[in-house]
Amino acid sequence: MSLFPQTITDFWRGQFLNGDVLYSDEVFTVAINPNLSEDSRVMVLETSDGRVMAVLTPAMADKIGLHQGQDLSERTFRQKLNEAGVTLHGADYLFYFSETDKKVLLQENLDGGLRQLTEEDDTVFSEFQSSASEQDLDDAYVELDHWAVFGSFDQDRLVSAASMYPWENSQIADLGVLTLAPFRGKGHARKVVRAICKYACNQGYEPQYRCQLDNQASALLAKAAGLTLFGKWDVISPDSTD
Repeated sequence: MSLFPQTITDFWRGQFLNGDVLYSDEVFTVAINPNLSEDSRVMVLETSDGRVMAVLTPAMADKIGLHQGQDLSERTFRQKLNEAGVTLHGADYLFYFSETDKKVLLQENLDGGLRQLTEEDDTVFSEFQSSASEQDLDDAYVELDHWAVFGSFDQDRLVSAASMYPWENSQIADLGVLTLAPFRGKGHARKVVRAICKYACNQGYEPQYRCQLDNQASALLAKAAGLTLFGKWDVISPDSTD
């Protein structure tokens, strides 16, 4: 995965390989890590090169019947999860800028009608939120009090906004973006994503774009904004039984 910045590859290796490797072959690796948080006690990452890594706590390994010396595959691992009643949340796509595309981004100038938002934009941001559906607001998770917020305007009306926050105590900044329905397909979201990502890079962060696998419009936006698919990441569902 040398296409991506070292910060990205190091972060994900740390998430999945900081522990005792229980099984590893050319395409599948399972590790046991007692330091995983409750919300991340089972995680699976499938990178775009076809490799799959899984990590889980010792308690979850015991629950699904994993032990040293087993001959495993992704299929048998998922089968063990299923047989033990352990359900995953549902994977997210992970997109990042490649080193090459990041250099292009950093040389770009911001378009007109696009700027960083601050607490002084509370009124225009409230009007923006009130024009969006509850579902869109929940899915996008764009908030004015996040670490960085950028907006695209149509005349004086805020029609698209993206916000970011540092993710998992790392140098990765996770972003959300929302465009009001009547203004979609006009390039606002692409511009605002690139603007906030350039800002993050200049602050020493690597931008991260996540979306559910069934959100085709969001995945297309990530690619249109110049991001590259890194992989699919899944965690244990909050509703999973122990």
